[in-house]
Amino acid sequence: MSDMIQPPQPITHPLLDGVRHGFFTRQGGVSAGLFEGLNTGLGSSDDAVAVTENRRRVAAAMGGTPDDLAACYQIHSSLARVAEGPWRGDRPEGDAVVTRTPGVICAVLTADCAPVLMADAHAGVVAAVHAGWKGALNGVVHSAVTAMEALGARPARIAAVVGPCIAQASYEVGADFQERFEHHDPGSERFFMAGATTDKRLFDLPGFVLWRLEQAGVGNAAWTGHDTRVDEARFYSNRRAHLNREPDFGRLMSAITLG
Repeated sequence: MSDMIQPPQPITHPLLDGVRHGFFTRQGGVSAGLFEGLNTGLGSSDDAVAVTENRRRVAAAMGGTPDDLAACYQIHSSLARVAEGPWRGDRPEGDAVVTRTPGVICAVLTADCAPVLMADAHAGVVAAVHAGWKGALNGVVHSAVTAMEALGARPARIAAVVGPCIAQASYEVGADFQERFEHHDPGSERFFMAGATTDKRLFDLPGFVLWRLEQAGVGNAAWTGHDTRVDEARFYSNRRAHLNREPDFGRLMSAITLG
């Protein structure tokens, strides 16, 4: 593996200025072929040595080591975990990680789902959330905010950024999908547009996640505006891989830590 590869260049956002964070792209990794770039997905069929090196590079960019990563075995749930210290390779099931311990790197993996990084800088509490449509619908954002509150955060002080994910123009679903959301959350129909045929809709995942943050009382939130499906050079995408009939896809890591 060549050291000539450029280091990772994560996307950051001014809402989280002062808190070390990053939405990592494909740039700066050692994976090859289908997974070319910074694939951090342990569950992918990529070469395990390459994935391990990519995760090391992400941890180093965040000021730590792979042992400092607190990243769940994600199950599209509403379960938030509190990391009281580095997990040292452990991956408990869940879809959000919260900490007030300096040096712990809260991290999530995505490939179209929405990564959400949150911080109450005053209280010294941060969180990383994996919000696919199922987790977002079933309350993973609220679970993360509640866990942050238990550690001393206040929702009104929390800044949250939704990172690169699949955008509405790229996310076609069935009409029954909209019906499920409307039944569960009246008012959510605003996040659907007509699709190419009468039985299709376009779903606004980042918009829905921002609504969830608003409902949870988060004081300031934004989306970075990046669509993972259309930008193959920078992002992995489950939907794009499916449309291209590719057998697998890489995973992007998003991370946040207290100094």
